[in-house]
Amino acid sequence: MNQHMWLAVPFLFSAAVFGLMGSAGLVTASWTTVPLSPVVSGAGVAVAAAVSGGVRWKRAWQRTWLRWPYLAAVLALGVVEGAVEVPAMAATVVGLPVLLALAFQALVQNDESRQATKCR
Repeated sequence: MNQHMWLAVPFLFSAAVFGLMGSAGLVTASWTTVPLSPVVSGAGVAVAAAVSGGVRWKRAWQRTWLRWPYLAAVLALGVVEGAVEVPAMAATVVGLPVLLALAFQALVQNDESRQATKCR
């Protein structure tokens, strides 16, 4: 994974989860707004930390001095934004395409990995 994609991982993950939350709220007519939860932002940071070992860092110092401060800043932003509520329709419109793109990317990556193992 390249650095630019990795920088987007916490936000993409959070957007996908908020899209699911928004669509659930719309389908069940339970709520009209989705609170931006620090828990979801924290989960996005955890996913980014988990995949950070596979990032192609341009410089060796970036593995330590860019990775951890960036994740800490994103986590702090998630805690600060915890009081914000977004309309469920907006969360759905933004989040579901992100979720579909992430699922497609995972399928493509899985297919490429499967083809690479057949070549050995």
